[in-house]
Amino acid sequence: MMRTLDLQEHTRSGPVRLSSPERDALRAIPSLTIEPAPGEDSWYLTPGATIGALELGDLSVSIRPKLEISRVLFLGSYAMGEIDPREERFAFEEADTLVETLAPALVSAARRAFARGLLHGYPIEEEALHTVRGRILVAEQLRRRFDRPLPMEVRYDEFTEDIPANQLVKAAAVLLGQMRIRHAPSRAGLRWVGAMLDNVSRVSFPPKEVPVVQFDRLNEHYREAVTLSRLILQHTAFETDRGGLRAPGFLMDMNKVFQGFVTRALREELGASELTFRSDDRTPRVTLDEDGHIRLKPDFSWWEGRTCTFVGDAKYKNISGEREIPNADLYQLLAYTTALDLPGGLLIYAQGEAAPAEYLVRHSGKRLEVVSLDLSGEIEDVLASIGGLARRVRRLRDKARRVARAA
Repeated sequence: MMRTLDLQEHTRSGPVRLSSPERDALRAIPSLTIEPAPGEDSWYLTPGATIGALELGDLSVSIRPKLEISRVLFLGSYAMGEIDPREERFAFEEADTLVETLAPALVSAARRAFARGLLHGYPIEEEALHTVRGRILVAEQLRRRFDRPLPMEVRYDEFTEDIPANQLVKAAAVLLGQMRIRHAPSRAGLRWVGAMLDNVSRVSFPPKEVPVVQFDRLNEHYREAVTLSRLILQHTAFETDRGGLRAPGFLMDMNKVFQGFVTRALREELGASELTFRSDDRTPRVTLDEDGHIRLKPDFSWWEGRTCTFVGDAKYKNISGEREIPNADLYQLLAYTTALDLPGGLLIYAQGEAAPAEYLVRHSGKRLEVVSLDLSGEIEDVLASIGGLARRVRRLRDKARRVARAA
């Protein structure tokens, strides 16, 4: 018997009956809290910032975001650096779950992309053949076969549709096809995408190794389909067996999405490059202690050569109902400013409507600024708010440079 479980981000469910394998598999979802409930094999489930869908045997699990799904997909696409907010944005038709929204969006994008025929390219192939094709790799032939003339090591270009852009779209359609999509036209559309790409290799892309496609006038019509495909594949849920159950799915960590969105939006507003305004994965090694044991990774920072002039952190939390800013978040920002020898730093929360706050730290004079970014308004309003954040960043950076010159 097929079962469905509908959850919502940061909302506790009622009692849910789960088998031991199902419970163990769900524990692998980041930030999902599972607590005992009255009754045999009953549990309360409270999702954190991870949203999406997961298939566990005969149990289909969906975690809905509190934001509109179309807004979540825009933030994720923008964070990847794939879309320009000044251009017409993707038209996501809102459905009740993330996957039910993604499936028709991918099918529609693929139909528009394929309307001009499948994209072809000239990937470079290297093979051992019994006939000469392209260029003979003399050094490779001698290394592998020495005095044997055949087979012959060659390199050649082949005009084919089996290229990364098509492989990405096929991989995304295959992933969504594994989900229990209720909308029959979407299921049929995904099968159509697979049929159109029948001669394209089925490639499994690990979430952290999804390739980037460079666009030009020849393949620009593929941008929307490829962007959606990359977004889907970068948030592929675990495919290995968990708790004895195979669990394909699509899960988005809104902490990472929010961090990526804020970093890119600030970088563009400030006119800075990735080498100067850096994300956490591009930051030079920063440690809190002199011996270098306590590693720190701020979400974003601004550098002039080897000198940091600004540091900030992004938290996907709603602080509008909080009486106080969480101490742990302030301690973390203080650690960044201390390790980088900065007079202050910026902490940005999502969804909150609290007024900006500032904290002057005793005995150090460091000023910790706290602001919130409302993601629920119009895209133009959200991006306009980024301008106000950018002004705060510049002010903090200017102060850091003045202090450094005076030292």
